Amino acid sequence: MTKFEFDAIGTKWVIDITKKLSQEEEAFLLSKIKDRITKFDIDYSRFRQDSLVTKMSKESGEYILPDDADKMISLYRKIYDISSGSVTPLIGQVLVDAGYDAEYSLKVGELSKPPLWNEVMTWDKPKLTLKKPTLLDFGAGGKGYLVDIVSDILEEEEILDYCVDAGGDMRHRSTDSEVLKVGLENPQNTEEIVGILDLSNKSLCGSAGNRRRWENFHHIINPETLSSPKHIEAVWVVSESTLLSDLLTTALFFVLPDILLEHFKFEYLILNSDFTISKSEHFNAELFVA
Repeated sequence: MTKFEFDAIGTKWVIDITKKLSQEEEAFLLSKIKDRITKFDIDYSRFRQDSLVTKMSKESGEYILPDDADKMISLYRKIYDISSGSVTPLIGQVLVDAGYDAEYSLKVGELSKPPLWNEVMTWDKPKLTLKKPTLLDFGAGGKGYLVDIVSDILEEEEILDYCVDAGGDMRHRSTDSEVLKVGLENPQNTEEIVGILDLSNKSLCGSAGNRRRWENFHHIINPETLSSPKHIEAVWVVSESTLLSDLLTTALFFVLPDILLEHFKFEYLILNSDFTISKSEHFNAELFVA
């Protein structure tokens, strides 16, 4: 078995590979993975001064985006429409003004509602046109998408049994349908879990406001009310895609599950603020809460 552990994009990565690789294979693969993560960060991070996203925040115009952009932006657009704009990549300046900026100042300023998609942005693969400088934020789906991208690198190298875990957003693959048991963290006490999920050949993402919380905010902000939702403690989603799972963990703070299930296939668990739960029938977990 081979294991990689490293920090990147502000989170801890753990990659478990069932096959034992040689030292040369390990070095080559780890370098390839880290280089790809860095490229993704330079393209899409709003926390880097040298990123494409930062450049777009300063200059309007037409931008030719990387080949990987369409899958992410198209899914963002679909969920943006379903959620009536609640899940939006245009939330970047709101997050900065709330204090979730590149310096993590956590100093709250004056917030204004973000623009509507059609007011400032059009996407015509591979061209993104901005009518005015706009700070985009891909935090709702970017980490999940990067897990998928890293997983695809493994599969290109004929590694088919693995788990890629980036701060709890993970994709698991097993040729013999092995089951991975995953603890679901209690957002009110990170030393405890609220359940154990059986994960097999799927992607899992979770979202909670406990780790990035300041004043009256956490990392999810409603673009209409300019406040963070308080009715939900945590959300977990299992689907075929880590990108989809990641985006849906944010969408479920705003949209009823049945509405999203009309468009996507996924399983979910919602831990409400009173510690009651809502879950889909086939969310395969042993739970320790009612």
